[in-house]
Amino acid sequence: MKNKIALTLRIVIGAVFLFSAYTKFISPGLTEIILVDHGIVSTRETAAIIVRLLIGFEFALGILLILPYSLKTIVIPAAILFLIIFTGYLAYTGFILKDTQNCGCFGEMIKMSPLESIMKNIVLIAVLILLFKFTNEKKKHFVTPTVVVLCIASVFVFLPVNSQKEFKFANYTNFESEGRVDLSRDEKLLVILNLECDHCQILAKELSEIKNQTNKLPKLYALLFKEGNVTVDSFEKMTKFNFPYHMIDMNEFLNLIGQTPPRIYWLKNGKVKEIWDEDFQKKILQNFPDR
Repeated sequence: MKNKIALTLRIVIGAVFLFSAYTKFISPGLTEIILVDHGIVSTRETAAIIVRLLIGFEFALGILLILPYSLKTIVIPAAILFLIIFTGYLAYTGFILKDTQNCGCFGEMIKMSPLESIMKNIVLIAVLILLFKFTNEKKKHFVTPTVVVLCIASVFVFLPVNSQKEFKFANYTNFESEGRVDLSRDEKLLVILNLECDHCQILAKELSEIKNQTNKLPKLYALLFKEGNVTVDSFEKMTKFNFPYHMIDMNEFLNLIGQTPPRIYWLKNGKVKEIWDEDFQKKILQNFPDR
């Protein structure tokens, strides 16, 4: 009975670590942005290396907890130490930095605040301590470093570090109503609007209508420039435009538009696929047929 309980706990906790690693693996950019936002590192490239090491180590812990080797001498203590370190980090971000956004522990799949994740970690630590008492040791110490090295190496192979230096929107990582956003991931539309511009107001209305009537659009974000009396609230009421937005200054605005605003950038996996300065509805209908 004791062995069955221990095996069940190992599988459950191992699955949690594997799931945590997987959710970061499919959306590493969010965790990279969090590390930069918190001042842990200064560049996305450095953050990307740290995140891949983290993902690989989590994958390794998940596998090693399910395997029966070196559990009491290496694996369970390492898992507990790992959770204690990250609980301390979460306490720092939640209580000192006052960050209540998604902590990224489960990527974008399950959004948790630092406090919620701290509670989750405390439960996992308690279960690991219980598991430590129930576990019988099988010593094959070579298995542990082998799994760790293979997992970390595999993550770097299947999730290579890509430079963000050529991506002109890498610095836009926080949007009102959504929080942290990785524009370099998947397919997105980024619209550049001047709140005072009549053409921008017309486009905003069109985009709102398309969003309400169809499911054609990929996720859409806006960079907004304010130069006159029109506020974001009045712009939203006037156009029914309720997409996540980030405010930009005049220099940014002028660098991102063509001859005149508005402009839409079609982004795909960190690349600018197309730029549209006119015939917006026609191009959206052509490129995003009803799905």
